[in-house]
Amino acid sequence: MVTINIYGLDQFIVGELSERISKDIAKVYEIDEDDVHFISSNNMVFHNGNEQTSWRVFVEVNAPKKVEVLQEQMFNLLKHYISEVAIHLDVLFKYYSVDHYESSRNNEYPLFLEDKNLVNFDEEYTEDMEEGEGEDEIFTGDIFAKLPK
Repeated sequence: MVTINIYGLDQFIVGELSERISKDIAKVYEIDEDDVHFISSNNMVFHNGNEQTSWRVFVEVNAPKKVEVLQEQMFNLLKHYISEVAIHLDVLFKYYSVDHYESSRNNEYPLFLEDKNLVNFDEEYTEDMEEGEGEDEIFTGDIFAKLPK
């Protein structure tokens, strides 16, 4: 498994980036695309009190020790894609022994949420309904009326 933590980019940009780059990362590391994960918390980068988001981006790549020999190739791949959305890039590679990795799966559910397994609810809401109409009508009475005094 490879996890790529990105700091200093909007989380939605990271989402789009992950869609574009995951296949290439899997190819470089010769792993299954399902083993490539991007992580982006809602964060900003600061230096000396000034926001640096999208100006200075920090990436942390966590990967198995055996792919360490591909570090330069991976850096160039990240630089290629991230340079389209940021000015400066710093990448920290962290390698782990596969002996220190554990995983648990619940086979009753798909491993990933994808368009093909998302549930789409047909809402009864229509454009001409006013807010509060229908099942979500707001109670405007005295909710304490039935309580003992």
